[in-house]
Amino acid sequence: MASPCSTPIPIWRHPEFGRGAREMAGIALGVAAWGLVAGVAMAKSGLGVGWSVLMSLLVFSGTSQLAALPLIVSGAPMWVVWATALCVNLRFVVFSVQWRPYWVHLPARQRVPLAYFCADLNYVTFLRRFPDPRPAPEQWPYFWGGMAVNWGAWQTSSLLGIALAHQLPMHWGLGFAGTMALLAITYTLVTDRATWIAAVVAACAAVAAYALPLRLNILVAIAAAVALGIVIDHARPRPPARAEEIA
Repeated sequence: MASPCSTPIPIWRHPEFGRGAREMAGIALGVAAWGLVAGVAMAKSGLGVGWSVLMSLLVFSGTSQLAALPLIVSGAPMWVVWATALCVNLRFVVFSVQWRPYWVHLPARQRVPLAYFCADLNYVTFLRRFPDPRPAPEQWPYFWGGMAVNWGAWQTSSLLGIALAHQLPMHWGLGFAGTMALLAITYTLVTDRATWIAAVVAACAAVAAYALPLRLNILVAIAAAVALGIVIDHARPRPPARAEEIA
């Protein structure tokens, strides 16, 4: 199979690039709200503007940023900071397993940048667009169209939050606004009975395991939802195989 980079037209002019951007634009407002909260939190934590900007650009994970910040400020050992960020981000191991059939044919120089840009929401929109786990030429432009909007919305709002942190009063409740934004994004992604069941189970698991250290309740919730999703997926009746697949 030819590399997706061999497309004869620029990637940003491909129809799937525009489609990916449009589908991500529908949830970019929630991404921006969460990014603003993360930016304000970094700036007000005492990291300083330079380190806050560097953290936003390099980490690109609001959950791990907010989990690591209080540890950094309190002077926790570096291994504790890394371990906390690792536990919070273990969901990306699950995501990467799902991504693998789509990108396994690519050379390492293309897969490595994908590891940085693969985020929660473009993972969801991508798998909704391409449910069949096999490579296809249109996946490459679709991915980058969605990622351009997702990454751009996050970084723009995060950097804006860093710049305006000391002008925004904390009594505005930015943390609550960010949580509401994430809930709104989640609601738009829950589209059928199976996803509703998985979402409810994940929420119950997260609350039940809240006392675990290092935010491990998030990992428990993800594992519960993924396990249930696999069970539901295997329980669904399979469509009859096409003649060309049998041949």
